[in-house]
Amino acid sequence: MTGGIADRKRRRSGRGKSVSPSFPAAALSILVLALTPQASLADEGGVSFWVPGLFGSLAAVPGQPGWSLATFGYNTNVSAGANVAAARSIEVGTLNPTLRASLSASLQADAGFLFVNPAYVFATPVLGGQASIALGGLFGRSTADVNGTLTASLGPFTAVRFPSIDSGVTGFGDLYPQVYLKWNSGVHNFMVYGFGDIPVGAYESTRLANLGIGHGAADAGAGYTYFDPATGHEFSAVAGFTYNLENPSTNYQNGVDFHLDWAASQFLSKQLLVGVVGYLYQEVGCDSGSGDRVGCFQSRVVGLGPQIGYLFPIGDLQGYLNLKAYGEFAAQDRPDGWNIWLTFAISPAAPASTPAAKAPLVYK
Repeated sequence: MTGGIADRKRRRSGRGKSVSPSFPAAALSILVLALTPQASLADEGGVSFWVPGLFGSLAAVPGQPGWSLATFGYNTNVSAGANVAAARSIEVGTLNPTLRASLSASLQADAGFLFVNPAYVFATPVLGGQASIALGGLFGRSTADVNGTLTASLGPFTAVRFPSIDSGVTGFGDLYPQVYLKWNSGVHNFMVYGFGDIPVGAYESTRLANLGIGHGAADAGAGYTYFDPATGHEFSAVAGFTYNLENPSTNYQNGVDFHLDWAASQFLSKQLLVGVVGYLYQEVGCDSGSGDRVGCFQSRVVGLGPQIGYLFPIGDLQGYLNLKAYGEFAAQDRPDGWNIWLTFAISPAAPASTPAAKAPLVYK
């Protein structure tokens, strides 16, 4: 997502005492739309349903009722050593796991796509909070290659070869239905959410690079945002778990995955914010299924980087641009590298007659 993963405008609903907002309602609403979840991708071979970094600043803040749209461009470049390269080679059928083999190889992968996420926020409260739904999809290109040296033995026979696998695909990814429920109490905001994967994207079990994951998945979690409009201080954290269905093409089932996305920002003016973003991704369950020939294979990666955002009017609408980047480290059984997210979001502007829209921005 980057995004995140897609909400809208600023409207304080829910129970509890609300602070007197000194941040424009239109500005806050577009941030909620742009910085909350925006998408998902494909721990079979080190690839997951959840794309770390989907949730960002103001993730749990309620939005403005009505339709809105968030889009983001995502680009990543990652690499991995022999364990991931071997797992991916076994996955696509180019390496026989029954051989006693020594593989000295590396995997290199690049992906770039545009994700589109229309969403609708309901005006009628649900359980004292604000409900919203969204459906996302993507179009892009993914490439991957494995290169190295394989030394294999079967009985008294030994062979050495230099495997090279190149793969690329351009097309559409899976569809990602989403549902959110959010509450506000003063500077504190709370959220629960649910994600799904409808596996209709470009996927072939014998292809190294794919845009779909080849199986269904469900993800659920909760989040919190602290936002003080008077000072411009903001911090958000969202944690969740992914349950993966078995891939019917490979009879492989990814273990349960845990992910934590967080962000902190400071508003320097009514339009400009700067901050930091980060994530932790850890597979907490073991992979399984009759097609699992690599064992438990628990993936992990950590990401950290900067962000900058800018709000601007578009006629009667409110626009928002956000740029964030992550450098990855502490990876295990998963490729790591860097990724960049460029988000554009648009939503209806808050009525100019509302006190929140007229209030001046005051920082201490």
